[in-house]
Amino acid sequence: MADETPDTEIQDTGIQDTEIQAAPPLPTPLPGTPEGARAGFVALIGVPNAGKSTLLNSLVGTKVSIVSRKVQTTRALVRGIVIEGTAQIVLVDTPGIFAPKRRLDRAMVHSAWSGAADADAVCLLVDARKGVEEEVEAVLARLKDVRRPRILILNKIDLIPRERLLELAAKLNGLIAFEQTFMVSALNGDGVETLKRALAALMPEGPWLYPEDQVSDAPLRMLAAEITREKIYDRLHEELPYRSTVETDQWQIRPDGSVRIEQTIFVERESQRSIVLGKGGQTIKAIGQAARIEIAEAADAKVHLFLHVKVRENWADDPARYREMGLEFPRG
Repeated sequence: MADETPDTEIQDTGIQDTEIQAAPPLPTPLPGTPEGARAGFVALIGVPNAGKSTLLNSLVGTKVSIVSRKVQTTRALVRGIVIEGTAQIVLVDTPGIFAPKRRLDRAMVHSAWSGAADADAVCLLVDARKGVEEEVEAVLARLKDVRRPRILILNKIDLIPRERLLELAAKLNGLIAFEQTFMVSALNGDGVETLKRALAALMPEGPWLYPEDQVSDAPLRMLAAEITREKIYDRLHEELPYRSTVETDQWQIRPDGSVRIEQTIFVERESQRSIVLGKGGQTIKAIGQAARIEIAEAADAKVHLFLHVKVRENWADDPARYREMGLEFPRG
């Protein structure tokens, strides 16, 4: 009689077991997801300083990726989330694609191509003023192997004559097959709404992936560190070498609702530390003031920001720093 227990009957009855496995609970759509929802990922790729971060911020309608005159500012995948009609577009701002020379370079380029391979559509952003440079040709050669809808975006169109734009568009479409071509000025917004509607139409049917009011998947800690890094570049773009980074060490919400943030700026040599500090600490004070204003806006709270500068030789060879930046550490 012991063999006729309910547990034994479930195990011995193949039909019952199949029925149990074939009826998993359906996922609950996120609040705000409309009927006929669409959602997917769009990767923005291009050479450094093509304007990817500026375009991402323009499409999202707020700042989610830092912008700098210094090349290769974006280091990891930054996702901005856009709602257009019933579609949710998750835009992936990738690091600029260039010929890698150092370990950090290799990690950034790998991150960029990984973002393209995983997306539902890939947008190649080209600086219309510079046209088809050698670096752009290298990107085109590899883009041919990406089996995703490919979109060409010519940026900074307000800076060159229209006839040159048409010639450039024809040349690029002759080198590789693009499904659509758009001409925009990411800085002033020309053509951005048209591009947004077209990207929404490319998204596959399915529930939204993020809450309706979320504009980025980056934690505030990471965004805060990126904002401070941007202010360092703005202030010291001619003096400080590219290899510096910022980490948020502490994020403490105080009883009054304000936030105490401690960040560490890592540089590779003592001479670089002196540059960041400035005479009498004036440079780091200015960097901190500029960063605090933008971090407070992002956090929607009063911010108390404390910056520290440390020398860490060869930080770009430390796997822990790559994890902090969301990059895969390249071996060898």
